[in-house]
Amino acid sequence: MIQEENFSTVIATNHNAPIGVFDSGVGGISVLKHIRKALPDESVTYYADSHYAPYGNQSPEFIIERARYLTDFLISEGAKAIVVACNTATAAAVATLRQHYQLPIIGMEPAVKPAVAITKTGVIGVLATSGTLKSAQFAALLEHYGHHVQVVTQACHGLVEAIERGEIDAPSTITLLRNYLQPLLDANSDVIVLGCTHYPFVKTQIESIVAGKAALIDTGEAVARQLKKRLAEEGLLTSSNESSLTFWSNSQSPDAKQVIARLWQQPQSTWQLIADV
Repeated sequence: MIQEENFSTVIATNHNAPIGVFDSGVGGISVLKHIRKALPDESVTYYADSHYAPYGNQSPEFIIERARYLTDFLISEGAKAIVVACNTATAAAVATLRQHYQLPIIGMEPAVKPAVAITKTGVIGVLATSGTLKSAQFAALLEHYGHHVQVVTQACHGLVEAIERGEIDAPSTITLLRNYLQPLLDANSDVIVLGCTHYPFVKTQIESIVAGKAALIDTGEAVARQLKKRLAEEGLLTSSNESSLTFWSNSQSPDAKQVIARLWQQPQSTWQLIADV
């Protein structure tokens, strides 16, 4: 089990070093899939901070503390760049991380801008954690892009926890989704933003419920593009074609490995799971 200590913050300059990715749990694997597609030769170390999920229930101070701890750990593992694959952690901590670490740090935010660009009804819905919806970053997004549209927000209490347990198709999860989506549909939303990295894992279930009434948008692909751009600018794109993928998790669930394997859905021979339990 990882000990809570201060790791070395020596920054990797080796362009063949791994990319470090973290989230409050397994949700960031949805972003990892886009990173893998955009940068197939890059090695990645992923940390699922599942023991503290969801971050939306935590204070900003606590999230900053966790973000610094996880960044230190990933740097100790040789990371050349950090992806904060969590909307809530980005809102609370990415500015602090960029002040303290001299390496590319890529965050994410709910895709309000592209949603505004494609809505025809003038109403967009946002599914997110309460932490994201209450953040100054989200308020700034609405202030900047939401002047000419109605934005209907929905905090999805319990949904992250269900996905962390691997309960993608469980009746209780479908009930949660129906309850959270109905107000957005009733408001005539024709675009729904998936404002948490966990939510793309129930995209199929959401599509079934909205039945073509709304388009779904998440930001994983945009994050991968920005990561690739930053690595190129810093001369950090790998020259190796022997990529590796390592998962870390501090989940206390005996099913942690199975949940990660189910969400990742890639041959197990390509990655190694190191369970911090």
